[in-house]
Amino acid sequence: MDVYEAVTSRRAVRGFTDRHVPREVLERVLSAAAWAPSASNLQPWHTYVLTGGPLAELKKRAGERVASGSPWDEPEYEQYPPALKSPYRERRSAFGEQRYGALGIPREDLEARQRAASANWDCFGAPAALFCYIDRDMGPAQWADVGMYLQTVMLLLRAEGLHSCTQMAWAKYRENVAAVLSPPDEFILFCGMSIGFEDVTVDCTRTGRAPLDETVTFVGGR
Repeated sequence: MDVYEAVTSRRAVRGFTDRHVPREVLERVLSAAAWAPSASNLQPWHTYVLTGGPLAELKKRAGERVASGSPWDEPEYEQYPPALKSPYRERRSAFGEQRYGALGIPREDLEARQRAASANWDCFGAPAALFCYIDRDMGPAQWADVGMYLQTVMLLLRAEGLHSCTQMAWAKYRENVAAVLSPPDEFILFCGMSIGFEDVTVDCTRTGRAPLDETVTFVGGR
């Protein structure tokens, strides 16, 4: 698989089979992803990988919490600005319409939307999950470095025939994750990432992208 194919075939998959993901594949991916760029080579990511019993335990804890209806954990970072302006507001709204529309869930059915969202905490059935932390002393540039690292991981997973789904949703259940992983207090959980083989029987409508001239400005001649 070439780089262009990896980029264009990567998408947020929300349905995985229980097919085992070999540890050597994950080690190969993460060893290569360590070459992702970071300013002054800080490499500010701290990654935990869960499979087998530990992942089952986390899913169990999260599932019990979903069932109890307990509130989310206090956020440690702002996932979105409180008042998204145009065009970001419209893009986010379009994503929600497409995501829940594909599941046959109308906009006004908030309970059904919450049920669909709860699949996050089962990792959409994936047999492997990655949790990425960053030291709370780091700044915006290092958060950008972590994003480049995660993108590199996802593209390498595609090269291995695997799919993924990054999930900031896990930051809302960070205490459950910490109970299983015991990370240092100075770490902030940025996101989780479900990893596995796609369940092709699950509808996975791909969201569109803005036209090039909406996000890119060329300055100069050809």
